[in-house]
Amino acid sequence: MNHLEPVAEPDAEPADPAETERLREALAAAAYDVTPSPAPLAAVERRGRLLRRRRRATVLGAGCAVLLAPLAFVTLHGPDDGDRVTRPAATVSASPRPSPSPSAPAPTPRIVAPEERVTAAPGFVLWLTEEGKHWTTPDMPEEQFRSVTDGNIETTEPGVSVQAEGTRERMLFSGLYYGGEGTASYVEIATEDGPVRGKLLELPGRPGWGVWYAVAGTADWGSVTVRDTEGRVYASLPGMPGRP
Repeated sequence: MNHLEPVAEPDAEPADPAETERLREALAAAAYDVTPSPAPLAAVERRGRLLRRRRRATVLGAGCAVLLAPLAFVTLHGPDDGDRVTRPAATVSASPRPSPSPSAPAPTPRIVAPEERVTAAPGFVLWLTEEGKHWTTPDMPEEQFRSVTDGNIETTEPGVSVQAEGTRERMLFSGLYYGGEGTASYVEIATEDGPVRGKLLELPGRPGWGVWYAVAGTADWGSVTVRDTEGRVYASLPGMPGRP
């Protein structure tokens, strides 16, 4: 195999310093004679405007994406699920159901101690003893009495008695009630002005009788009915003909 012998390059002659200096001066002179071309200001301005428009469009696009993101609440399912659209369920706050108010219990007779005074109206005072009903009025300050032990009433049978006293301003109706079943609750007396509801008094221990009273603005009265706590008639007194 033939090997090529390297060819030796001829030795370069050393540069003449004087010649080198003349060449540098000629190049410098030529450079000073070159007049630079004017800068393309119009092209630079157009490029700046283009960059500003692109930047503004990018910012606006990002802002629209942020504003429209909450509106993207519709989810479209693929072909396997059919063309269904899922919408977010509306949030409905269930208002609390008002609890039914418990009905007030029916009133019951006021329990009084023997000889305890009860003012039914100014000047009208009632009290009870084991013997019966006691009372006074403005026109009759002396004690009046209606017995439950003298044999005139039968406390084992339902009944009602009536006494009526009054002034020009008001009438006090009162009496005994006795013999009914259940627990007496209230009394209602018919008058020409309409029904008037009254109250009941009893001694402790369920003696089987009590005292009722009602204050009205008229002396014309009719039937008297005592009802129990269930609304049934405990005892009654029919009104006289021609009266309410």
